[in-house]
Parts: sequence; C-alpha cells; structure tokens
Amino acid sequence: MNDFSRRRLLKATAVGGAGAIVVPGVADAEAPGASAVTEASMTEASMSEAHGGKCPPAKLTGRIVRPNDPGYTDACLGWDQLFSHYPLVIVFAQNTQDVVNALTWARQNDVALRIRSGRHSLEGWSNVDSGLLIDISELKSVHIDGAARVARVGSGLNQLEAVTTLAKRNFAVTTGTEGSVGLAGATLGGGFGFLTRWLGMACDSLVGAEVVVAEGDECAKVIKADLNHNSDLLWALRGAGNGNFGIVTSLTYKVAPLKSVTYVQATWDGISDVRRVFDAWQRTAPYADNRLGTQLEVHRNQILLFAVLAEGTPAEAKKLLAPILSIDSPKVSVQVGNWGEVYSGFQTPIAVEPANWKFYSQFTRKPFPSKAIDVISSFMKDAPTDESNFFTQAFGGAVRRSPRGGTAFPHRDALFYSEPGVGWGTRSNQPGICDPLTPQAQTWIAEFSQALRPYVDGAYVNVPNVGMQDWETAYWGSNFGRLRKIKAKYDPHNVFQYDQSIPPASG
Repeated sequence: MNDFSRRRLLKATAVGGAGAIVVPGVADAEAPGASAVTEASMTEASMSEAHGGKCPPAKLTGRIVRPNDPGYTDACLGWDQLFSHYPLVIVFAQNTQDVVNALTWARQNDVALRIRSGRHSLEGWSNVDSGLLIDISELKSVHIDGAARVARVGSGLNQLEAVTTLAKRNFAVTTGTEGSVGLAGATLGGGFGFLTRWLGMACDSLVGAEVVVAEGDECAKVIKADLNHNSDLLWALRGAGNGNFGIVTSLTYKVAPLKSVTYVQATWDGISDVRRVFDAWQRTAPYADNRLGTQLEVHRNQILLFAVLAEGTPAEAKKLLAPILSIDSPKVSVQVGNWGEVYSGFQTPIAVEPANWKFYSQFTRKPFPSKAIDVISSFMKDAPTDESNFFTQAFGGAVRRSPRGGTAFPHRDALFYSEPGVGWGTRSNQPGICDPLTPQAQTWIAEFSQALRPYVDGAYVNVPNVGMQDWETAYWGSNFGRLRKIKAKYDPHNVFQYDQSIPPASG
C-alpha cells in the first residue's frame, strides 16, 4: 500500500501467502554484471567531439508509444489522477542507449522532455503535454555482490521489487513503504521508511550511479558518478537528483545484512486519545533503539501505529513501544519474518486506492506542543474521506550521520517528518476529470497545513508543496547555492527542468 495507510488504510498483514516475489524482468546475479550501457554505446553517445559539437540525427529507440497507438491512454496515466498530461511521444527505454537517443532527439528537435519511473510524481511533473516522456520503468536488473555487500540495480525497479529481490539474499537498503513507488525517484529525493533510523536515508546508501547527461548544444552522453568520478554530482544526486541533472539509468547501493524483522501494528478506535498517543510517540520514537522504525497516523476514526524492529524479537519491540502501547487498550498484532515477506504483506493494489491525492510535507525539530496536536485532532474530525490522514515518520538515529562524501539532503536534525494527506475519487482511464469532492478536499488540506505552520519548517522534495514561497531553501536549505553550481556544470542549458527544478547558477 502507499506509504502505509497514509494513502490507504493498511490491510491486515497475515503472513500466509505473502512471500518474496519473483519480478518478471528482474535478473539476479551473484556478482556485478556489465552495465546496461556498452562500450559501443558509450562511444556513440559521445560522438559530438567528432562532429564539431554536433550529433548525427538521432532516432528514437526502445518501446515507442504515440497518441494513435492502442496503449497510449494507459501509458499516460500516473498514480495521482488529479493530473493528466498528453505527451507527443513516450519512450519506454529498454537500455541506456535508448535514453541517450531519446535525450539527443529531444534536443535536436527542440522538444520539451520529462523523465518518469514509478509514476508517483505527486504534482504530475514527471509528464508533459506535447513533449517527449522518457520512461525508465522497464530498466529492471539486479546484480548483487554478496561479499562486497554491493548491489547495482536498474533505475526501473519499484520499491517492492527492490525490497523483495534483496531480501531473498537477506540484504536490505532503506526504502519508503509504498511498493509501487519508483526506487530511483525515492532515493534521489532522500528516501525514508522503516529502516531509516537504522540504515540512514535511502540516499545515504547510494554509492554510485550511471547518468545520461546533456552534452554540447544538442547531444547526450553517459557518465558515472561515485566517490572517485564526478563526486560532486553524486553528492547532488543524494537528495536533489530527481529530474535536475540528468537521467539516472542505474544505481549502486551499499546494502546491509537483514535476516528478520518484527513488525508491530497497533490500532486505537476513535481519536479521543490522540493527544496522549501522539505525545508519547514523539517523545519515544525518535530516541529509541536505532533498529526501531515507526510511523504514526491519525485518521478521522482511528489512530494507527506501525513499527519495524530490525533483527529484533517481539518482546524487544513491545518493550521499546511500551510508553505508547500502554495508553488505553489498542488492538496489537505482531509478525516476525523476512523483510521481503513483511513488506509484501502490507501492500495494497493501486486499483482499490482513491484516484486523487494531495499532500503537504513538513519537518519538525521540536516536539509538538498540545496546541499543535489539538490542530491535528480538530482537522481530522472534519476530514473529507476515510483515506485522509495525518502521517508521521520518526527520524533520529542514523539519519543524523552523513555518509562519506555527504549528501544534499539537509533535514538530518528533524525529530520527525509529517504530512497531512487527503485521497478521494474513483480511478478510471480518464484522469483529470473534476470530482465534486475536489474543492472540499483541496480547501481542507490547505487550511490544515497552514494551521500547522507555526510548529513545522522545511519541506520534502519528493512531496512537493506547490505555491510555497522559498521552496528552494525549504527543500535544500543552505545547499541550494552549491546545487545551482553543480547544475551549471552538468546541465548549463537547463535541459532538465520542471516547475520547481534547480536553475543553473549564472556567471
């Protein structure tokens, strides 16, 4: 399901039938294999030098979908159907060279472009009208070096595919809890979930990437970014990489051994205990054993706590959560198993989720006072739908430590992340149709987020806040100036741009 029940109430998570999936098209190998880009394509991708800065006319390759093709409507659809876009052509890349060709073609023909992987762009910015959409979701591969604890994966994997494939080998990296979200997009924006306090942000485990970047006036080339090559770009990709500098076609992670987790779910009926439960959570979860990751959600008719203890027992988990679970008498369920099995068990099919969604992201560095918790309670009582909720994720632990080489993600001192969210409407193959509940839903979340402003700051680039003033520093803090310089180095012509993209530094 999507970041647990922050987007859909978490379904029952019985172990029966929930195992590590075998993903069609995902190859698993013992040692790192050859990159998706070959020496021949690398040579072809850099031919501009041999042609006086110009490239031979490019042709689109890969799986091509155009407006008159039968699958065009489905190919256009995003997860959030509040937005609809109709590109001139969609390229589903099958390898890195397809991406090089598509980027070159777009530049030679002066066509706007966007990059898409998991279709979860929450403001629809990964698609474009009358332009070229480069979809990398079919770049699926996994190469695991168990001895070195390194995994290189294609950027088309979603989080469910990545978690379950790594878990079959008893490895893990931090991911969000929404299985259908693209792994690349989540990581490049920062990335957090149940393993964050133990392993750090998802971007902290990113140690390398293959990236297609613009070259010269109309060309493209493939480069690698790691601690020894283009290390400034690696730094930028770790927290600001979504669609800003180039097209990431593969990611290399340092993975951690993980054999077993204990998963706890607690439910309080009604929200009369929200002040006590929330206060106990915010004063416990960010300071607990680093192996413990927790999410707390407030819905209009219940409070939900989700917790994962890495390599821990039910007794340990209940002891760590005792200050929260001791409030009133919540219904508590406990599951022990392989991380892939547990993760698979709490997913909900997209088809049964609401069509339209709106969120507002924010970070908190001091515990919420009672007035702030009362704001949550007041708005949740008047929530437009059952799917509406106030979602939180505990920080602390390993989040406070930056990896070697650093990252562009600036919110490491936060106690927790939170977001009001609202979902409404029925899914269809005609996105963008105005639902009668849309005005009420949008008004509710706008007023809710505004009421919380005195108690929060910053914002999360993966959950963009449209209309926010000073969004540049809200997302990246004091790192924004450095990001602009890196943008000018790798994308001086601002080929990769969208509503809140990083502009290149001038001069």
